[in-house]
This record gives sequence, C-alpha cells and structure tokens, in this order.
Amino acid sequence: MYVRRGTASLPGAVLLSAVVLFAVPALAGCSSGGGDDTADRPTSGRAGVTRQPGQTGPFWVDPDGSAARQVAAYERAGKTDEAAAIREIAGQPTGQWLGPEHPEEEARGFTEAADRAGRTPLLVLYNIPHRDCGQYSGGGAADGAAYRAWIAAVARGIADRPAVVVLEPDALLHLVDGCTPQEFHEERYDLLDDAVTALKALENTKVYLDAGNAGWGRPDQIFQPLRRAGLDRADGFAVNVSNFYSTPDSVEYGRQLSARTGDKHFVIDTSRNGNGPYEEGDPAERWCNPPGRSLGAPPTTTTTDPLVDAYLWVKRPGESDGECKGGPKAGEWWPEYALRLADG
Repeated sequence: MYVRRGTASLPGAVLLSAVVLFAVPALAGCSSGGGDDTADRPTSGRAGVTRQPGQTGPFWVDPDGSAARQVAAYERAGKTDEAAAIREIAGQPTGQWLGPEHPEEEARGFTEAADRAGRTPLLVLYNIPHRDCGQYSGGGAADGAAYRAWIAAVARGIADRPAVVVLEPDALLHLVDGCTPQEFHEERYDLLDDAVTALKALENTKVYLDAGNAGWGRPDQIFQPLRRAGLDRADGFAVNVSNFYSTPDSVEYGRQLSARTGDKHFVIDTSRNGNGPYEEGDPAERWCNPPGRSLGAPPTTTTTDPLVDAYLWVKRPGESDGECKGGPKAGEWWPEYALRLADG
C-alpha cells in the first residue's frame, strides 16, 4: 500500500546536477508504480520554490518537481489561490523515487544538487523483484542479478555524498502477510541484506528499511524479518510509508518494534497523515487515494521522541496511489488531489 512517484528521465536527472539554483541559509500498505513524467521539465516550474525552507532540518527540496511545475502553471493561469495551496507541497523536501533505467545518473544528479545546496536528499529505492505482488505497482527488477546491479549503480551514484535512503517499501511486509509467494522469500532476504551492505559501505549514507505501518501493526511478526534483511547494520527502519496513520500512532508502533530490535531508531512518513487514516468504504482499498486527507507535519529532524530520527515526506503528496477513486495511474501527478491535501 505504498506508492512510488514517476521515475525521473536521464535528461532530468542530469539537469538537476547542473542547474539547480538555490538561495541557501547556512545549515548543515500496496505500492503503485508511475510513468516517466520528468522529461523536458520547464525551468519556469521553479517559480516560488527555489529557497530551502528554513526550519525543516537538513533535507533537500527539489525545485523542479511536479508540485513546483504545477505552481508555475497556476501562476501563469492567474490562479493565485491554487498556486499558494500547491506551494505548501512544492516548498517541502520529498522523496526521490529512483527509476529502473538510469539509477547511477539519477542518484548522482540528486546527491550532487543537494550537496551543492548544503542539504541531504531523501532517496527511495523501490525496485525489488516481484514488487507489490502484481498490484498497482507490480514490477521491479527482472531477477536477483539485475537488482544487485541496480543497487551497485545507485551506490556508485551516491558515492561519498550525504544521502538518506528508505529501502524497498512493501518488500518485507509482503513476505510476512503472505502476499509474496514463498518461493521468492529467501532471495528477497538476501537481496535486501546485500543492499544494506552495499549502501552502508558508503561514507555518508543512512539506510532505513521499510517496516509497515500502525494499521498493519504486527511488530511481533516483522522484527525477525527485519533482522534477516540486515537491520542490525542499517540505521533503522521506516514506518507509515505512503500511508495515513497519525504520527502518535506511528510513534507507538515504531516504539514497539524498536523494543524488539535492540532499540533501533526509525523515521515516519508524515506526508499525508494530518487527518489520520480513512475509515470508510472497502477496507482493502481505504489506503488508495482516500478522500478528506491532509498534509502532515513538515519534514524535520526535530521530533517528539528520541527514537524517531525524522519526520519525512517519503510519499510525494499529490501523486496518485493508483487507478482508484478517480485517480490516474500510480505515481502520476494529480493536481485536484494535491489541492485537497493542501486544503485539508
């Protein structure tokens, strides 16, 4: 129940590393795939969002994402109220979901742009084979060898520059809940463990393994899978990725899981949890583009609990969860939904 953004094209990723302009203050669950929506980004999309927010911690804001381009489009159309609403999204740091085709170039482009701005990018790696059990975000690498090559390319792209990585939303949850066939379990554990090893060999990369959400809420069932996947070498785990559970509920779930994993720290996706989860309709589809939701707490490293390293916007608000409730394909920008989140 997680959703990935549309993948960046190679020209867009290279462009990020070359032309990002900042005025920088002195500062240190089912998934859904999306299409490639980043080619030929207009530079006018940066209107009004070139300055890093001053109180959101060390994270990098992409000045040329879907929300930024929507702000520019509304401003050109004279829709000042809509532009102001979407700027609430465009001005915040969100996850960069790396695509399958040019991982090294994308990772290099994002980390170089962030490094020049004195910030740290949030990268989301979502390419495990047999991803999402064939649902909205079905797909992933063709096999284990392809996935290892993809991770190696990501690592080369990051190099020694700072990065925070959320590793493989859904991957462990779908082992535990039975969604992923048993025949793929051992390979997936090995792939995740190898990915943690490769990423933690980098000098300045932090890694958080996805660990489900408070609605699923089975820490007794997932803490051992997390360890088998390399949690002991990772910096911690991530909860509520692309979901809607409240921050207090997510903290409680994370603390229960932390107590079973040697007090490991964790991060919380607060991107769309301002109004908590949707409680109506088909329970199997409540996570998918639910109405009446709202943006959550902005990304920051100042949290309510010492075990919580950060609130992050892992999911990119305004990008569809899938073709449900009138939404476009998973990961595609949906301005009407973005406006509802910003106004929620």
